[in-house]
Amino acid sequence: MLELKNITKTFGDFKALDNLSMTVPKGAVYGLVGPNGAGKSTAIRHMLGIYRPDSGSVTLEGMEVYENPVVKARMGSIPDEVFFYPSATLEEMRRFYRGIYPKFDDALFERLYEVFQLPRKGQIRRFSKGMQKQAAFHLTLCTRPDILILDEPVDGLDPVMRRQVMSLILSDVAQRETTVLISSHNLRELEDVCDHVGIMDRGKMLLERSLADMQGSTVKLQLVGETPENLNILHESVSGRLRTLVVRGTAQEVTERVAATKPAYFDVLPLSLEEIFIYELGGVDYEVKNIIL
Repeated sequence: MLELKNITKTFGDFKALDNLSMTVPKGAVYGLVGPNGAGKSTAIRHMLGIYRPDSGSVTLEGMEVYENPVVKARMGSIPDEVFFYPSATLEEMRRFYRGIYPKFDDALFERLYEVFQLPRKGQIRRFSKGMQKQAAFHLTLCTRPDILILDEPVDGLDPVMRRQVMSLILSDVAQRETTVLISSHNLRELEDVCDHVGIMDRGKMLLERSLADMQGSTVKLQLVGETPENLNILHESVSGRLRTLVVRGTAQEVTERVAATKPAYFDVLPLSLEEIFIYELGGVDYEVKNIIL
């Protein structure tokens, strides 16, 4: 289990993290989401022991991460912007990783050439952006990490390679109970792979729970008729006679309350992760605004 407890981090007068607490369960695929500037990348740098928190603690299975090489050797990460030494080839980076990570798997490294089909001897800096991201996955997966931390991991990959990479990650989770944290703005892809979600905003954790619980506690109600008074409504929009409401509550609770008013028509639908993200962050304030240019 990876745990951040009451983390605060400031850069000058700017508070990047404000008493942030979050828990990534062992063996989970955890999606960390939030608007630009929410503090996700800063939180990730604390998880990896790059930043020392001003206050609070970051632990992996109870052991402090910062300045702890034994813990860091169990962690793999791929940042949004990957880095390789300027003249390094993939084979040279393999030797470098092998010297840092005691569980580096050379047999897996050879097998992954069949997946990524990258040049063995070409300089990585001459690869395209997508090929560089593939090289990062090729190397990082071979470290056999206990926890894998990914920041915008599939940015730059084509749709086929995105599916391939996610398949490799989920296979590792199933076989080795690897813990995976993914920070991404692609909420549709996260919804397909994550079982836990944390929503950050302005350096704080707004909401953290399993995706099933999150989707089960808020629903979309489409209704023709008067809006019932006994609903916890987060947002309401009207198109002709049809009202669309985002309502706090389970599908069964909302159905029973609406049915009691006998409207002309109603339907209760699940929310997508993207819709949950929008309305948990403040509803209409985060919707697309119609501005005439």
